[in-house]
Amino acid sequence: MSNDRNRTLTREVEAVMVPYGNKFVIPAGGKVSLMQTLGGSFTIMGDFGMARLDGQYADAIGEQSQANSLAGAATGADGAPDQELLWNQLRGVYDPEIPVNIVDLGLVYSLDVAKREQGGHKVDVAMTLTAPGCGMGPAIAEDAKSKLMMVPGVDEADVRIVWEPVWNQNMISEEGKMKLGLV
Repeated sequence: MSNDRNRTLTREVEAVMVPYGNKFVIPAGGKVSLMQTLGGSFTIMGDFGMARLDGQYADAIGEQSQANSLAGAATGADGAPDQELLWNQLRGVYDPEIPVNIVDLGLVYSLDVAKREQGGHKVDVAMTLTAPGCGMGPAIAEDAKSKLMMVPGVDEADVRIVWEPVWNQNMISEEGKMKLGLV
């Protein structure tokens, strides 16, 4: 891993434009600056502006993948996923513009686990965003869903973006406020 924030892409990557949420391709040889490395994804800057890069492209920017393996993690007696593991997975999800995870930002309103009729378990999450116009919402929700699906016992996950109650800074955890310099 290089200490230098300036990188040259070693291969083509698909990125998500921040804050608009549209996907685009950056060709091999593209010049970027690494701005943030959190939750297994990367926030980069380039002549295109700011973008989020999924962890699968870590090698293309000279970083190590932060693979999150939960193999061997225990489930409940009925095969239900461990609630603490689910919450920890959500703590690994970040808005690419904010260095605080979605749980500590107070964006996750509920996390429910239910048995499915066809067997297994489904996780339902209701979350919001810091601003209704945030184009990154679908990308953040998909990141949350993919991290939840890694937890043993999860056969299905649904992450919904809701707008009630309206999010405000009072919902940020004390730890989150400290990271943001709000305390």
